[in-house]
Amino acid sequence: MSMNDFAVLSTGRKMPLVGLGTWKSEPGQVKQAVIWALQSGYRHIDCAPIYGNEPEIGEAFQEMMGPEKGIRREDVFVTSKLWNTKHHPDDVEPSLLKTLKDLKLEYLDLYLIHWPYLLSRRGDTSFPRNEDGTLLYDNIDYKLTWAAMEKLVGKGLVRAIGLSNFNSRQIDDILSVASIKPTVLQVESHPYLAQVELLAHCRDRSLVMTAYSPLGSPDRAWKHPEEPVLLEEPAIAALAKKYNKTPAQIIIRWQTQRGVVTIPKSITQSRIKENIQVFDFTLEPEEMNQVTALHRGWRYIVPTITVSYITVSHIIQQSTKFYMAFNTGVTLKQNIMLKLLF
Repeated sequence: MSMNDFAVLSTGRKMPLVGLGTWKSEPGQVKQAVIWALQSGYRHIDCAPIYGNEPEIGEAFQEMMGPEKGIRREDVFVTSKLWNTKHHPDDVEPSLLKTLKDLKLEYLDLYLIHWPYLLSRRGDTSFPRNEDGTLLYDNIDYKLTWAAMEKLVGKGLVRAIGLSNFNSRQIDDILSVASIKPTVLQVESHPYLAQVELLAHCRDRSLVMTAYSPLGSPDRAWKHPEEPVLLEEPAIAALAKKYNKTPAQIIIRWQTQRGVVTIPKSITQSRIKENIQVFDFTLEPEEMNQVTALHRGWRYIVPTITVSYITVSHIIQQSTKFYMAFNTGVTLKQNIMLKLLF
């Protein structure tokens, strides 16, 4: 990548517009994927402890970065995230230190609150549950979590802090109390979920948006056979043919051309190389609009919860009105409260 292929954070730090996502990259696969990425010119790796592979990513960093290894630590932008059971202010720094140990790093370039809701600290599980199997929540205000995140910047453990899966209201909640403002919002985004309004909200507040699952996450285990396949979208296929690119490259180019950082996941060497080869062509303005117009409010990353024989994820996908209700939680049948992941 050239130095023009970056988003500039409000801190002045440059964040590469294309990074390697590591969600769903299994141990035994992710080390080699990170090595291939760094060899292919990637200088941005997106991580999280909940992915279960940070120790192996750390092995790749140790092998590839450092004096006489050709890649300097300061040239690689590394992101990780604070998991939902670690929102208590006392847990924030220890969680980061564990990530730094696993990644074999002295600091992170960016640390995000992974989700805006808090799960109970009880036990060592990442998904604590009640006796009836429902998730066990806690009620610590994420603004207190943010204050603890700010201290990490002061200690030099992270260069910047940000948010993931927060909506516009929640972003403004954080901004209302922040001494150190969030620099990045990471959310699901792709042509079927263009996030135009949220992107504008971020721009107005000097946040850079990062898109996860930018290709529709076709390898996730719970995909439905009847869901739309983003990589088979005819309009994108036509652009791919015109520019002699893959559909994935067209989608990534669309995101980067509108200033959205994109973190496609792959463990295949050829695809890792392809996904970053998007800076040698430019989509025309009408083509950018054509891709944006594919928006249909479709989320691929939706938990499926069945209550009284009603599949909640189906309701969300079928009705914008219901989706907005579920954004803040909605009561179905007496005292059953569903809190979804966004």
